[in-house]
Amino acid sequence: MLECEVRFLKGVGPKRAELLARLGLRTVRDLVFHLPRDYEDRRTVARIADLKAGQKAVVAGKIVVVNFRPTRGQRGGILQVVIDDGTGLLELVWFNVRYAWQNSFPVGKALTAYGEAGFYRGAVQMAMPTCQVGVTPAESEDFGAILPVYPLTEGISQKVVRKLTRAALEAGAAQVQELLPPELLAKKGFPSVGDALREAHFPRSMEEAGRARRRLGYEELLVFQSALALHRAQVRQAPGIAFRVGANVDRRIRRLFPFPFTRAQERVIEELSADMRSERPMHRLLQGDVGCGKTVVAVYAMLAALAQSTKGHQVALMAPTEVLAEQHYLTLEWLLERARVRTMLLTSSAAGTRAGNLHRIAAGDVDIVVGTHALIQEDVRFRNLALIVVDEQHRFGVRQRLALRLKGVRPDVLIMTATPIPRTLALACFGDMDMSVIDEMPPGRKPIQTVLLPPERWSEAFQAAVEELKQGRRAFVIFPLVREDEELDLTSATRGHEELQRGVMRGFPCCLLHGQMTPEAKRKAMQGFRSGRYQVMIATTVVEVGIDVPEATVMIVQHAERLGLAQLHQLRGRVGRGQVPGKCFLLAEPATEQAHERLAVLTRTSDGFAIAEADLRIRGPGQLFGTAQSGLPELRCYDFSDVRLLEEARRDAFALVEGDPALARPAHAPLRQAIWRQYAGRFMLGGVG
Repeated sequence: MLECEVRFLKGVGPKRAELLARLGLRTVRDLVFHLPRDYEDRRTVARIADLKAGQKAVVAGKIVVVNFRPTRGQRGGILQVVIDDGTGLLELVWFNVRYAWQNSFPVGKALTAYGEAGFYRGAVQMAMPTCQVGVTPAESEDFGAILPVYPLTEGISQKVVRKLTRAALEAGAAQVQELLPPELLAKKGFPSVGDALREAHFPRSMEEAGRARRRLGYEELLVFQSALALHRAQVRQAPGIAFRVGANVDRRIRRLFPFPFTRAQERVIEELSADMRSERPMHRLLQGDVGCGKTVVAVYAMLAALAQSTKGHQVALMAPTEVLAEQHYLTLEWLLERARVRTMLLTSSAAGTRAGNLHRIAAGDVDIVVGTHALIQEDVRFRNLALIVVDEQHRFGVRQRLALRLKGVRPDVLIMTATPIPRTLALACFGDMDMSVIDEMPPGRKPIQTVLLPPERWSEAFQAAVEELKQGRRAFVIFPLVREDEELDLTSATRGHEELQRGVMRGFPCCLLHGQMTPEAKRKAMQGFRSGRYQVMIATTVVEVGIDVPEATVMIVQHAERLGLAQLHQLRGRVGRGQVPGKCFLLAEPATEQAHERLAVLTRTSDGFAIAEADLRIRGPGQLFGTAQSGLPELRCYDFSDVRLLEEARRDAFALVEGDPALARPAHAPLRQAIWRQYAGRFMLGGVG
């Protein structure tokens, strides 16, 4: 029954099935696991005299006044209904309703309503409440209980989804398989999965709803964390390459760097070196804020992998964009100009030289290959791939990272990100990896001044940019779109480029950079900006990573309210990378106080991890990285707010796998099968079936 299509439920025809599909509800199982986003506690009737502004409450009384006021120029009007419960009067208001509505509210009849109280011209009021006429709270199924509030789509009401969910639970809840091993179920004191689903949808108390949701979230996390534990065990089981990273190698590498390492870099280098010396393949995530020196640490690891020249080891560095790949290539060329290391840039745009480049890689005539997704194409073959470095890992799908690993025989893997990952997400997505954090900036790096400006002050940002340009420095101006969008009142990068060249930036050479340009056009714009031929780069968020121009001191972001905090933090990290402190201007029109407060976070802190935590709290994990590319599991019951539950599920999952490495015991069979269905392909868990 669980896999039956929703159209077989009573009350669901083809039209309604189509609307439900928009919500991802195609089967009875989907409905059963479509948990409420909120609840309305309609159990207690409040006295009108006790209502406070902002309070959501049930009220009941007799209708004493009904008034309809037509709205000029519109077909509908405003309906006002006043009720009296003996303690006071309450005005109920509906906007843009038909004249005939007033006939539904006969004076003298009982009325029960639920809504949010407010005050208007000194009188207490409820706007657009849910109500029933002629019944008391005890006589109505819409009152006297806690009602679930579901995500909806146009054409489907809460009442319909509640009715269908009840039917789905009645038909399928008892058939949902229990995945938790009996010993864990007993130890945690959890209800059965069927009972938890019923209680999560239609709880008798808010405490019951919380317990049920926690139990369902724990089960989801246990499945995913068990998959991570199995993958970690699988990666570590087969021997990898034991690199000889000793004192001699260390001295030779350090001589190539024209600066000392920070204490944080030293600590991470030691962690990497220990990994590389081990026979167990390295599988490490390196986190660090913008400009902390992650690339330097990665280059150290690359050189350590190449130090044994007789082995003919090779290194692959994969970046998500050609801009970032080229930046890495140029950085390597600069750092390694005194080293006998052969480097190559391999991108999809270099079609003319591709055949020759592939031959050199396969023959072992290249030591370090820097590239984009082009590295994982089938015709790319390495002679002896020993180390893989993946930058900005959240831009790649899990399968893409695995495809690159298969180019070698159990190579070491180092994954880097300049987008700080909140602890919750790090545990959820990368729990199969060891983690290193560079939490210290190189000496001399000055904090970037960040200013949030409303529309009437936007000109201040451009005036400040012009002053910097007069000093021979450079500036970025970022637009969210490439071209105009009729539905969004945003200035596009192409139009902005034209207007700025004719207006405030007249006299300063400008270039345009966006993702829809040809690779050659992008390269020319980048090279021109680096060399100083252009002083102003007008771009989309393609410059979020991969551009390192020390002379750039001003970042102006148009319509900053459209971008996430982590993305804005990355953008401002493009300036102030030289001797002169950077300035970042966020030009925004936030529609709500919450949106304004979100942007204000950036003016108060330059700590990328604090910003990432705020972004996660406000926007959620899917929007933060993009669920499809981040490696995030599709968790329907866990909402990432309960870090303790995640840590608990992680501990239990890793303990289960440690005690039963293949989850072969009969009690673990349902859990093993769930892992196989959901994650075997993602993690290549060949031994779990």
